[in-house]
Formats: sequence, structure tokens, C-alpha cells
Amino acid sequence: MPTYHEILTTDLSTLTTAAERWDGMAKELHKQETAYRRDVQGITLRPTWVGESQQAANARFGIRLTEFQNAQTEAKAIASLLRDAHTQFVDLRKKLESARDDAIAQGMKVSDQGVVSYDTGRLSQGDRQALAHDPDYQESVRKAVASWQASIDQCVKDLDDADKGVEVAFTAVVKGPDAGLGKAPDFNGKAQGDIEKYEADEGKDIALRVNSGKATAADYRELQRLFHDNSGDKAFSQTLLDELGAKGTLQLSNSLDGLAYHNDKQHSGQYLDIQKGLATTLATATQDPHSSFYKDFREDMRKAGTEQFKVDGLSSIPDEKVRGYQSLATLMQQGHGYNGQFLEDTADDIRHAEESYTAKGDNPTESIWALRDKFSGKDRGWFANDPLDGVLGIMSHDPKTSTEYLDPAHNDNLEYLLHGRDWDTVVDHFATPPGGTTTGIPVLAEDGDVRKGFGAALEAATTGQAPGDYHPIGQHTEPQARILQHTINTLYTDQHAQDLPKNLVQPLAHILTSYTADTHETYAESSSKYDIDWGSEGSVWSDKDGSHMAVGHQRLAAVMRGIANDPEAFGHLYGAEQQYAHHVMDGIPADAGDKTIRDRVVESSRAMGAYDGIRSDIIYDERFKKTQWAADFNHGLGTSLSTALMFNPVSDLSPVGDLSQRTLDVWAYESNKEHVSEANLEATEKNAKTYDAGQHDVEKLVRAWADSRGHAVDSDWTKYYVHAGQNDYEHGRDRTLSTLRADR
Repeated sequence: MPTYHEILTTDLSTLTTAAERWDGMAKELHKQETAYRRDVQGITLRPTWVGESQQAANARFGIRLTEFQNAQTEAKAIASLLRDAHTQFVDLRKKLESARDDAIAQGMKVSDQGVVSYDTGRLSQGDRQALAHDPDYQESVRKAVASWQASIDQCVKDLDDADKGVEVAFTAVVKGPDAGLGKAPDFNGKAQGDIEKYEADEGKDIALRVNSGKATAADYRELQRLFHDNSGDKAFSQTLLDELGAKGTLQLSNSLDGLAYHNDKQHSGQYLDIQKGLATTLATATQDPHSSFYKDFREDMRKAGTEQFKVDGLSSIPDEKVRGYQSLATLMQQGHGYNGQFLEDTADDIRHAEESYTAKGDNPTESIWALRDKFSGKDRGWFANDPLDGVLGIMSHDPKTSTEYLDPAHNDNLEYLLHGRDWDTVVDHFATPPGGTTTGIPVLAEDGDVRKGFGAALEAATTGQAPGDYHPIGQHTEPQARILQHTINTLYTDQHAQDLPKNLVQPLAHILTSYTADTHETYAESSSKYDIDWGSEGSVWSDKDGSHMAVGHQRLAAVMRGIANDPEAFGHLYGAEQQYAHHVMDGIPADAGDKTIRDRVVESSRAMGAYDGIRSDIIYDERFKKTQWAADFNHGLGTSLSTALMFNPVSDLSPVGDLSQRTLDVWAYESNKEHVSEANLEATEKNAKTYDAGQHDVEKLVRAWADSRGHAVDSDWTKYYVHAGQNDYEHGRDRTLSTLRADR
């Protein structure tokens, strides 16, 4: 292994000098080829020499001529390899020098041997005393030194990996086509000048040994190095996958899973690191959807994707086998940076496979992905038994691609996932008693992670942000809004809205928080674009503040009621509405007249009432422990108000008054106390009809706003607007509550 000192002091120009000499050798060999062709082989072509001896001589001389040609090929390849090595080494040395310079700039010293230490000579006398007596200071210095040392050590290791790759290439380039066949080695007429292609050849050989169970510990270390050294290299990635083929790639991934999770758990970290390298190789190789490699590999994967494979230790069912696309999605989960078109194409191919299987099968409810074991949770969830959902989960890290894939204006993917796909048979596993086989009578049971990938992709597609958290209220694009509108309408039409699939609840809560501006206006019934028929599918449109979505009040309320089955998630939605109502009020112009003020108060109160109508409906649902639901709701409300929730004001709501954040915090705190107290009351139908906390929310909202505009909180002027707001709060609550009950 080259040392830090050797890397920085070695004269790398000798590599290019050697390359020039090998190019010179190729030219000299070409001259010899020309002379040999003219003066030796040429004799056999003269008309004065005919017969068997002429034919024998011509054949022998032809072999020698080919040797001259092969020698030139090999010499040129060696020259190319030397230049390739020079390029790699120079680049890696620059990275090492940069890491060293950055460490020094941050107060470190780096010795000639690459040892990092803290440069106390640059400290003032006071800082040196502090370092000597302050344990926290000493610990921070220790961590900084360790971090810079690790950075420099990694740069050294990277160059060592590259050096080993060069060694692999130079060992292989001089091996002629007859090497290892018991014949004398000749010159390599198929020599290549790309280090990465030789490393790919070695990777293929090791992969075949892994798949056959004959790989050694050294093989695994070398495979790990190959993936690390060639991470992101197109030539290596495409060559390796082309040589392995889709089936060989899946077999390698399955073999690594079997080792990591069953046969050799002690070294699982190494196997999973290799699999991560394989996933990175897949992502790199498929970056160009227009390349011939991409088209060929995709076609090859279509065949392998439906084949069956045995994965050691995956299932307790002895004869359980998985499909290729399940292995592919499992592999892809280990990587990142996939081309968006590759994700869409893979999802399309998986969908086509499952639809074709169902269409051809004798049992229309049977799924190509159905397995007899459970694949969710901490120990088993790593395996993508539903490959389409798995790919959607990966796609969710690319919001732009998620939006393209689910946009109902351009395809039916969203409709298929919401309505057309039979998730019960595609995703549910068939639980088989211990000792059973795949031929026994199954017992249908649902995996815990069903629709998780879809939920994540839906969230990314509608918000334009990575999934998994509550999003700020902000602008959206027309495709994003269109996806949400179609989702709400489909869930409502299919009568799933009030009882949402469990793994869609959180994503939809995250999504609707981001669309609070639209949901507020829908419940407020304030604009002709939002004040539509309660059962209407609505519309999507754009203005200076981005794109907006409106659906019928009845439809939106039903979906929110489904979210309210998770009280904490609904608490976040409720808190977002409180915040937004505050900003609407704060945006009232300073010189506004009575109608403008009253309209804003009434609209905000009506919207808050609609949210409370959903909350009230819980009381009528006998499935809930009402007090516990209220407590969990308040926790969600409290955490939503204590975060940077969630407001990126649109341009026409810039504050005019002086309703400060402190005022809002006081109002939110008092509101939360009301809801907490209410949670401790007996959850009865009477409480559902009164819900004083919601009425008080309106009162506090209006009084806080009036106070910010210089009006006494107990003045007749303020009471007038409080009364107006509370009346329409009841209107919004009661109308929503009756709608929800009528839908059952």
C-alpha cells in the first residue's frame, strides 16, 4: 500500500513517459509488420511458388503476421493503461492535497507521514490555557483531529484501491487468448486500454464464484474494493452488468442477501456494503436511457424479472422462491441516484408483469408476487416482496420523477395504484403454518408495510419535497395539485376516504398540511373557485402564487376524517389551520372596511369550524377510546405549534398589522390548554355538540387580531366580530359533521 509520503513525492510523470515509449514500440512493430508482409509473407504470394509447400508457408507466415498485429494492439493498450493510471493518480493526489490544505486551514498540522495533530503554536496564551484546563475544549479538539485524520486516511486508501486496480489491468492485459489453456502465451490481440474494463472482468469472475458458493474471503474483499474504486464509473458498471446479465446480477444480489441475513451474519456488514456497491453500479450503468446498453439490459431484466430464485434463509417455507423483480427492488433499495426514466421504466415493467400474470392465470385473484411468509418489520422488512411498492419508495426520493409518474394528465398510474390494483392479493402474504409448503392451503394475512412506498411517492409527487415530515404551506405546480385532486376524488368515490389504508394516513396528513391554503379556502367558501358544489370533483388552476386545488367540501372532509383516525396526524392539520387563519387575519389591510373584516373573520371561523366538525365526528364513532384520542390529538396540535410550522406566506398575505409571533404563541398556548382540558372531560355526544374549545379558538383569534390593531379586546367593536365568527364557526362545524354522518 502506498504511504502518504510516497503519494505526495512520487514523480507521476514517469507514467506518461512510459506510455510514450510503448506508443513508440507500437510504431516500430508496425514497421516490422510492413517489412514482414512485404519480404517474408510476400514470397508466398508470387506466381512462381505454388503447391502444398506454398500453402503451408503462407499459413505459418500468416500466424507470425498476426503476432505482429497483436503485439501492436497490446503495446497501444499498455500505453493507454499507463495514461489512465496517470490521470487517476493525479486526480486522487490532488484530493489528498486538498484534504491536507483544508485541515491546515482549520488549525491542524499534518506531518510528512500524514499524521494529523492540533497546531497549538497558532493559539494565543489564553487559548492554550483553556485547552489545558477545559475538558470540553479538549474533547472538541480530539474529535476534530480524528475527523481530519480519517479524511486524509480515506484519500490514501482511495489511491491504494486505484493502484490495485491498475495492477489488475496490467496483469490481465498481457494474457493472450490461449493463456491458461496449456499453450504458450502469445500477444493479446484483444487487449484494451481501459483499467475499469479489466476490473469489471475480474468482478464478473468473482461474482460467478460467489453465486456458486466457491468465493474466498479474499474474493469478497476484492469485490468490495472493486465496487468502491469504481463507484460512479460508467465503463466498469456497464461492462460488469453486461457480462453478468440481468439474471447473474440478481443471483449475485440474492447470494449477498443469503450471506448477510442467514449464512454468515457475522460479516453481514461486508456483504451489505458489497450489495450497496452493486446497487451503485446499477444506478451508474442505467443513467442513459437512450444507450444500447440500457435497452438491452432492460429487455434482459424483463425476462429475469419474472423468473424464480431461491434465496438462502429468506423464508421458513422450504420450497419458497421469489421473483426476479422482487430481488431487483431489494437491491435497488441499497442504492440511490437512479435516473428518473430508469425508475419509471422499472415500475412500468413490474406493473406489466403483474397484470400479464393475472390475465394469463386460472385464478384472477392470484398474484405473481404472492409469498407464504411475512416480509415486514425490523427483521424481514428489508426484502421487497412487493416490488412495485418498493420501486415507488425509491422513486419518492426523486420528487420530480414521482410527479411525472403519478400525473393523471399523462398516464393512468395513479388510477391504477388507487383504484385498479388489488393490493389485497398483490401485497398480502399467505401465512402458512410451520412446516408447511407452498402447496398447502394458505391463510390470507396483510404485511405491515403495504403501500408504504406508494404513500411516500404520493407525498413527494404532490409536495415536491422529500417524504416523511410535515411540509411548509407553500406553492405547488399544476401537476402536483392535479395528483392530489385526483387522489381525493378517487378515495371518496371508492368509499375509502373515511377509512383510509393505514400506510396512506401519515403521507396524506403531510400532504394536506402543505395544502392548508387550499383546504382553508375550500371550507371558508370564500371564492367562486373554491365555493363549488359540495360533491364536486373540483378543478386545478394557476395564478401568481402557483397552482391550486379545489374539491367538493364533502370529499375533502371525508379524506380528512380518514386522517383523523390518527389523532396526532389530525392534530398537525388542525394546528396548521390555526396558523393559517392567523396569517389570513394579519393580512387584512389597515384601512379595511367592515365588509372586508367581517368576511375574513367569518371565512376563517367557518374553516376552523369545519376542522372541528371532523373532530366532533370522532365522538360518534364507537371504535375510539374518546379521551385517549383527544389526548393524542392535543399532542399533535402541541408539537405542530412548537415547530417552525409551517408557513411560507403567499405574496398577497404579507403582514400588514403587528400581530407578532409572540402574540400568536400566547394564543396557541392558550388554545392548546383548552384542548388538553377538554380531553379530560367525559367524551360524550353532548361534548361533541358543544366543543367549547373550538369556539374559544375563534374568540382568541379575533381578540388577538383586534388587539394588534389597537382595539380593546372587550370593546363592542371586537365583540361584534367575535360573535360573527362564532356563528359561522358553528355553521362550518355542523355542516361538516352532518355531511360525514350522511356519507356512512
